[in-house]
Amino acid sequence: MDEEHTAGFTEVCAQCSAVDWGISDEGRFYCRTCHNVIERTKEVVDSTFTPGSTRISTLSKGSRNKRPERGRQWMICEGFQFILLNQADALIALGVNPRFKDEVLCQLWRIYLQKSRQAFCHNPIKSSRFKVRHPESDSESAPESSFVSASETDRETIASSAAMSNADSDTDWSVVSGSMDAISYLTPRQKRSRGLMSMKKTLALIHLALVWSYHGLTISDLLRLVNEGHVPYVNAYEDLPDEMKLHGKDALLFRVESLPSHRSLHHEAQNLLLFLQLPAIPPITRESLLHPALLSLRYLTDANLPDELHPVLCKLLARAGLADQALQTFDRLSHPVLPRYDLQSAAIVILTMKTVFGLDDHTEWDLSNEAGDRDTENQFNLRRWYRLLQAALIRGERKRDKDIARKQWKGKNPLYPQRKHKCVVMKRKRISDQLQICFEKLSGSACGVQRAAPSSFLFQWGGEEGADGPSMRHRTLGNDLTTQGSEYWHPALRTCKTSHCRSHYSEVEPTLPRSFAWLLRLFCFLLDVKPPELYQEVLRVERLVIGSKRQTRK
Repeated sequence: MDEEHTAGFTEVCAQCSAVDWGISDEGRFYCRTCHNVIERTKEVVDSTFTPGSTRISTLSKGSRNKRPERGRQWMICEGFQFILLNQADALIALGVNPRFKDEVLCQLWRIYLQKSRQAFCHNPIKSSRFKVRHPESDSESAPESSFVSASETDRETIASSAAMSNADSDTDWSVVSGSMDAISYLTPRQKRSRGLMSMKKTLALIHLALVWSYHGLTISDLLRLVNEGHVPYVNAYEDLPDEMKLHGKDALLFRVESLPSHRSLHHEAQNLLLFLQLPAIPPITRESLLHPALLSLRYLTDANLPDELHPVLCKLLARAGLADQALQTFDRLSHPVLPRYDLQSAAIVILTMKTVFGLDDHTEWDLSNEAGDRDTENQFNLRRWYRLLQAALIRGERKRDKDIARKQWKGKNPLYPQRKHKCVVMKRKRISDQLQICFEKLSGSACGVQRAAPSSFLFQWGGEEGADGPSMRHRTLGNDLTTQGSEYWHPALRTCKTSHCRSHYSEVEPTLPRSFAWLLRLFCFLLDVKPPELYQEVLRVERLVIGSKRQTRK
């Protein structure tokens, strides 16, 4: 073991002129020939340090001023480009069609670079603020040496950005960041611009590419994959090539301290569509997995509801006009709002439950009592379903809170915006690692969240081992489970101007029936959204259904 630590030390002994060094138990170097002890000690990295234990200091010879490591010259858009490719590769590994990256995502990325005048244009924006870092040029900083293996489409996209970054190769490198244009990227004028790429925009661009290629992954699914670590996002900068040195002001652009909400990511995708000035999204037909007729069937299965509710659901879709494929797309002229496919489908399921069971804290329990009197095993009983789902919901919410508390947000190589903050950041990381080791010793379990296999369903119903309960998909509803039109209740459906107010859920929540509020809570857990957002979507779909009924009566 001593040879590994003394291999680089070739000085001769001052007494016997031999070069045969060993390390004592105290960590000091000694000559094995004459047993002469010198002042040099072994460098010790104690990963099992706990508070209160002893620690050997590190003593070494050599100059304190180390030459800074250098990579090649690169720009911010190249860093986001590598992150986008890694996110797309992660989705392809999970089963997404590879054409999603080559034919859609890369095309959207080209359009973004062209619209933001960073590449693929005659007059690209160039940074004019660069400070001196090294007076000599680096002959090994050619951008061709940093390319990773990719398809021809990816190489063309990477090469175009690299050519732009090499356009100012005669200028000096920035001293406050690893990239060339971090300073100009953070100017007040650029911050006010909506066209700048960010970590949140990478997910928005991924979402648009998934919708454009007819994949059934919604915003909720994408955020769940990101939260579980299947798609790189929080510490995605650690996968950048070694030639792209990341430090300084780059931390303000690539550092992620929280996951975006469903509402903010949808808003980001909406703004990105307007910025790119894309044509209308291809129609979401009834055969597409994003169509509410099919997506709602998936939510019925996840909520362990009977399949007999689906025909009623499709009738409500047709009455509200949401089955029309023209309303399931985005067009800057005719339909300038990007649909929230997951919230829309969940709202349809909730309205179906209101139509069939009432959900007024009286009708649904009366129907359950009548079903209990018949005592048929094949008939659906809302009371039994509620007890089963309530227990599964409590377990799921506790597990989610536990995973959030155990989630590791800091990467192995933390970022720091200024060099003077490096010592503070590294000290905090060392303390955090020590606390994790102490926690593992005390609790007997590993820190962090155990990554589970990705799935479109949060609950597992059936008779298998580890299931959340028996399946009720094939239960029958009965012939008398239909409420009268006079018994259908709804809150005030007047529309409010979004410029003045957004949601009144906090005001009306105490007056809502408890069964309806609990059903909102269940689907908010399935989609990982806030109750006001889902409540607003339920009101929007309810306006369409009731408005169409009034037109039919007239």
